[in-house]
Amino acid sequence: MPATAESRARTRAFARVIGPWLLIVPGIIAVRAPDMGPLAADFFASPLTVWFAGALLLFGGLLIIAFHQYWSNAAAVVISLSGWFLALRGAVLLAAPQLIERGVAVSARVPLLVQVGFGVAVLIGLWLTYVGWIAKPDASPAKGVL
Repeated sequence: MPATAESRARTRAFARVIGPWLLIVPGIIAVRAPDMGPLAADFFASPLTVWFAGALLLFGGLLIIAFHQYWSNAAAVVISLSGWFLALRGAVLLAAPQLIERGVAVSARVPLLVQVGFGVAVLIGLWLTYVGWIAKPDASPAKGVL
């Protein structure tokens, strides 16, 4: 289905938020990867913090799912998939936090892997920032629409 003016505008708006966030937060994690183990241990030491973070992730994911179910171009797909990823991760953090905790513990022993993974997120953030803030919006009407 071709992109409508509304879907292009919504993709651009979400890219303006998600892009810079992916630049900043994963960027800091990538730089501080060797120091993140103790921070993660402290995070999982508080069940309330874990539960609240899971609830926020689920809420954020559902927000993206509700307002951005567009699959017409690469940026739209990345944004829509990020909503599903956040919702799934939030639900797992609420229902089975030990699964996420084990994954974090394993990855904390390999900081280079953490840096590479979060480095990829930074590149996606850079691209989404470009899409949302710098690239000229496509002003052409959607195909088949007058």
